[in-house]
Amino acid sequence: MASRRTDLHPLRRTAVSISDEEAVDSVPAESFKAAFRLHPAGVAVVTADSGDGPVAMTVSSLSSVSTEPPLLVFSVSATSSSSPSFARAETVVVHMLATDQLSLARLWATSGTDRFADTSVWARLPTGEPVFPAAYAWLRGNIVQRIEAGNSVLCLVHVIETSLPQAGKETSRDGAGPLVYHARTWHHLGDHSKL
Repeated sequence: MASRRTDLHPLRRTAVSISDEEAVDSVPAESFKAAFRLHPAGVAVVTADSGDGPVAMTVSSLSSVSTEPPLLVFSVSATSSSSPSFARAETVVVHMLATDQLSLARLWATSGTDRFADTSVWARLPTGEPVFPAAYAWLRGNIVQRIEAGNSVLCLVHVIETSLPQAGKETSRDGAGPLVYHARTWHHLGDHSKL
C-alpha cells in the first residue's frame, strides 16, 4: 500500500458557475446529452461508506488526471440517490469493469433496490470501504477536492492503493475485455475492435 502524500491540498470544495449572460449561449441540455452519447466511455463502479452504510454508483465519467501524484476524477449527479453519501465520504474505491461484470454495472445503475443485499459479490477492505473482489481492477483513494459544476459534483481522488491484473493481461480473470458504454448501450472491446 502506498503512503499518503502530505503535500496534496486538504479536502477543498470549489464551485464553478456560469453567469446568466453566458448561460444564454448554452446549447440545450438534450443536444449536449446527444453529443456525449456518441462518445464511448469505459464503465466503472465507485463505492464509498461515509458512515451510514455502503453506497455505489455506475459511472462513465471516470478520467485520469495526473500520474505524479496519481489523481483521477469522476462526477456525481446531484440527482443521484447516493450523492449525499459521496458528499461526506473521505475515501472511495473505483472498480474498472470487464464485460463479465455487466451485472454489477446494471445493478449500480438501477435505483430502488437493495443493491448490497447479495453479500457474496462484495466485501470490505481492511480500511472499511466496500469492494467487489471480482472487478477487473480497482483503485482506492482519498477524495482531495470536490468541484461543484452545474448539476454535478466532480470528485478529485488521490489514488493510494490498486488491485490490478497481472502485467500483460488486458482481460479479466475469465478472459473478458473492458466494458464500454456508447449510444445508451453496453459494448465490449477485444481483438475484433483493434484497428
